[in-house]
Amino acid sequence: MLTIGFLINPYAGVGGPMALKGSDNIELEAVLAKGGQCLAPLRAMTALKGLLDYQSHIQWVCAPGIMGESVLLDSGFSPLVIGELNNDNTTASDTERLVADLVIHGVDILLFVGGDGTARNVVNGLKRANQSLQLALGIPAGVKMHSGVYTVSPQAAVGVLVPLIKQEPVSTAIQEVRDIDEEALRAGRVNSRYYGELFVPNDQRYVQQVKNTARQSEEQAQLEIAASIVDDMEDDTLYLIGCGTTPKAVMDELGLPNTLLGIDVVLGRELIATDLEAQQIEHLLSQYPYHKVVLLVTAIGGQGHIIGRGNQQITSQILHRIGKDNMVVLLTPSKLAEYENRPLLMDSGDPLLDQQWAGLITLHTGYQQTVVYPLNSALIA
Repeated sequence: MLTIGFLINPYAGVGGPMALKGSDNIELEAVLAKGGQCLAPLRAMTALKGLLDYQSHIQWVCAPGIMGESVLLDSGFSPLVIGELNNDNTTASDTERLVADLVIHGVDILLFVGGDGTARNVVNGLKRANQSLQLALGIPAGVKMHSGVYTVSPQAAVGVLVPLIKQEPVSTAIQEVRDIDEEALRAGRVNSRYYGELFVPNDQRYVQQVKNTARQSEEQAQLEIAASIVDDMEDDTLYLIGCGTTPKAVMDELGLPNTLLGIDVVLGRELIATDLEAQQIEHLLSQYPYHKVVLLVTAIGGQGHIIGRGNQQITSQILHRIGKDNMVVLLTPSKLAEYENRPLLMDSGDPLLDQQWAGLITLHTGYQQTVVYPLNSALIA
């Protein structure tokens, strides 16, 4: 049997749809009172249901309560519970302590659910247990997701774990754990830091790559893309300007201020809303029911996600309203080359929508220059 250690950060990603840029150092009760949702358990269950057929071949060892036990029980498994929780207001120190408890008990692979902050806690927990070469794998549930230790979607975890369950040979690699200063991020500055490494299965179909930062040589390409987009703008169309430096170049071309890692809205070449959360975007769109809506996005460098990494404000409901043909993907040639012909990805939280939007899409790569490129749903059948 494969022994899987399981731990979840139940509050990972709670600030994403509300444009909070992460869940570090936020007032959880205030966020929940404003309509924030704890989606990490649901994303965990999405992954776990794909393992039900293999439950007789898995021994689950998990953290107690909402940090693992509850989700496994609700998914139909019977885990062995390790460690204790004082209350449901879990902290980073709880994660670090329980990671150490799990790996000291002995597991073949540590499966954790969270974001970059959670991955940092896992690194610290393994140091605490003196287990730097513990095989680990993350299920994505956070906002930023820069680290190369997460599957491309919750469902993709099944594709990584099944060969291990079947005792088939699996390639492994050391991957970086990176995180950014969320306070700086909320102020529009991206300060990414290396925090350690994890030993993970090395399957590029299912495991995302470390996010690469934009290079100085991209600036000219970004300017050309921005000029092309602005020249084609229609005055009666709502433009949702997504996160990243390439969409920012469009705002710079318009001479408008920009929320680098948020969602801004332009109508008639004027800024009408800034740094919106999901509910605010939905409300705004309801005020313009007859307007065409265009979403400008780019892909995460090295990883390829255009939806579901850092832009959870763009929910599946909003995507349904916009439509696939009105999602405009801006990508410089140098960034495109980083993907080495791997398809771009979307992880909207709605597997059916991800599957429906899979196929060829048009990328804007320069002034009046486009390429056709595959968008592959992160849904693993």
